[in-house]
Amino acid sequence: MDFKDYIRVIPDFPQPGISFKDITTLLKNGEAYKNSINELKKMVEHLKIDVIAGPEARGFVVGAPLAYALGVGFTPIRKSGKLPGETIEAGYALEYGKDKLAMHVDAIEKGQNVLIADDLLATGGTIATSVNLVRQLGGNVVGAAFMIELTELKGRDKLQDIDVFTLMSYE
Repeated sequence: MDFKDYIRVIPDFPQPGISFKDITTLLKNGEAYKNSINELKKMVEHLKIDVIAGPEARGFVVGAPLAYALGVGFTPIRKSGKLPGETIEAGYALEYGKDKLAMHVDAIEKGQNVLIADDLLATGGTIATSVNLVRQLGGNVVGAAFMIELTELKGRDKLQDIDVFTLMSYE
């Protein structure tokens, strides 16, 4: 299955010059969604994974079904102030400012093998921050899995010591 057939590309969103890759058109097609998760599962099932962590919000729609398919747990990585329990936080730079991501302090047990899953690898800032949080909690990041990689933005450069798995890439 060519998953790019199910991705809607929206020019000049959210600003001029950006070509937005919209996964909602893939998600609404049950067969394409199921097959995309199954393909990601095949790419990572050789890894010893204890839990999958996914940054909000689209990391939830990739990470949670992938965790289910692999029979492992899922833990959310949220924006600061969104989790009810005790958390740790890490900041990261955005194009027009800064933001923070958070995880519950008990989301990862020391020594657990963690796969980080999200819809898109672009500049790598969100994923590098997610890796930082998992490592602060004592987790071992065994890989990162994405539906899409925007190769020209060189997000992999921020993940040099991590195996990266992607279903499709765009220049």
